Amino acid sequence: MNSSNKNTSSKPSVAVIGLKGLPAFGGAATVGESLIRELYSRYRFTVFSVKSHTDGNYALGDVKQIILQGCRWKKMNVLLYYIQAALTVLFSRKGKYQLVHLNHTDAAFIAPLLRIRYPLVITSHARPQDGGKWSSLVKLFFQINERIAVYSANVFTTVSKSLSVFYTKKYNVAVRYIPNGVNADLKDEVAPLTGTQPFLFFSAGRIIPIKGLHLLIDALKKIAYKGSIKVAGNMDQVVGYRQEIHSLAEGLDVEYLGLIKEKTTLLAYAQAADLFVLPSLTEAMSIMLLEVGLMKTPMIVSDIEANKNVFEDGEVLFFKSGDVPDLAEKLTYAFDNKEQMHDKAEKAYNKLVATYQWKDIAEQYATIYDRLIDQN
Repeated sequence: MNSSNKNTSSKPSVAVIGLKGLPAFGGAATVGESLIRELYSRYRFTVFSVKSHTDGNYALGDVKQIILQGCRWKKMNVLLYYIQAALTVLFSRKGKYQLVHLNHTDAAFIAPLLRIRYPLVITSHARPQDGGKWSSLVKLFFQINERIAVYSANVFTTVSKSLSVFYTKKYNVAVRYIPNGVNADLKDEVAPLTGTQPFLFFSAGRIIPIKGLHLLIDALKKIAYKGSIKVAGNMDQVVGYRQEIHSLAEGLDVEYLGLIKEKTTLLAYAQAADLFVLPSLTEAMSIMLLEVGLMKTPMIVSDIEANKNVFEDGEVLFFKSGDVPDLAEKLTYAFDNKEQMHDKAEKAYNKLVATYQWKDIAEQYATIYDRLIDQN
């Protein structure tokens, strides 16, 4: 099947569940939106979203976004969204969709229903049980869903090289590692940020303990840092952690920017920063790591396997994950050796452009889509 030659009326239709809302503002939604942007001329995408995650203001070709209501109870909102999306797809008219792409293993409880009618691609963006302080019951739910995911999918993919090895060994199944990427043209869309003094930048979609902001603040206080710090991200996910951060940061010049949904605005801050620090304790494959690298901003990152799978010592400055004294030492080095840090940033940028561009990565998904649609 040569899908690139199809006109709009004959394009295969793909239902996408798990992105929760477009336009994306972080995480799996950014991955999914990037993939759709590369492939929407070849496939007719229908994205199932939830009202809490989008205002519906999204337009791209013939991409359709179906916004489900969800519910006000936060803990049930996403669960209900998955159920509503599955039932809507399952009971759609025959031929409306040829394939379903399900994002997140914690949504896999709907996979057996979807497989009744459709070939199914499932993508793991992380192991949710590895992040956060979950109860034993919630962890069991995640583990059961993970097992369902790897055995229910026609094709099971993951954005993490480390997770691809883990899943293969644990479940003895075929796993496709397809990394996250960047759009090199995005750099040209970012307008310079004006009117700011030099600053250090930290950003995460959800600022929770595993993102390591507390480690960065401890390290900055250890070196008696006097400069400006800008923190972007949603700090309302864990109220106790937000309070902890504000308390720890007393005496530092910190500006909390909140969650920045506009991608070019977020990257304008990244581009203007003297230094970006990613102190995460766990990641699958950080989109922020890639996009800051695209901005040629010097970076200090934790030496977790996910980060070292992307960059090498000559491209970013690593510190020992969770080790505040080592992070403090690396911060001092970065401030004292700006030329060397910019050399690393240039090499990181070159790697991204050569190896991690969405236009190339999307072709791997297209090959999977075409094969499953043909077989069906």
